[in-house]
Amino acid sequence: MMRINLLPHREARRKAQQKQFFIALGVVIGVGAAVAYGVYYHLGNQFDEQVARNKYLTDEIAKVDKDIAEINRLKDQTASLLARKQVVETLQSNRSETVHLLDQLVRQLPDGMYLRSVRQQGAKVAINGVTQSQARVSTLMRNLESSQKLNNPALVEIKALSQGVTRANEFTMNVNIVRPKPEKG
Repeated sequence: MMRINLLPHREARRKAQQKQFFIALGVVIGVGAAVAYGVYYHLGNQFDEQVARNKYLTDEIAKVDKDIAEINRLKDQTASLLARKQVVETLQSNRSETVHLLDQLVRQLPDGMYLRSVRQQGAKVAINGVTQSQARVSTLMRNLESSQKLNNPALVEIKALSQGVTRANEFTMNVNIVRPKPEKG
């Protein structure tokens, strides 16, 4: 029987397989590295794009915030101007109020009565005067209640005075001025 030694052949085959294994390993490592680099590059580009988008949004938000601040400033300025306009309109509409007040007081004042002072604070008028009798104060209050320009007369106090030989009564009352409602427009 002949003996064939297959060991060198096996040894050569093992070396060839090792060589193929290392080549395949190198190819897999190379492909893996190429894929890893490709993923890294792609993710880096996406990250850079997102940073650019974020910067753009931040810049636009800053512009919008400036616009909002400008709008708020303009609203405040508009409100201030409207308030001034309202004050001017109120002053304009109340310009003749004193004349109407004095006219109404003269028209409604009964005989035997005279006024010492008339003080106006806003729509409230304080009247101080002297009368011969308390009944005339009641007449004045009824007259003021029926007036179109004055309403809500309220007697604060009435007290007796001695002016020499004659007796008189000093009175203080409050009355409100009727103001027209401002038109909304």
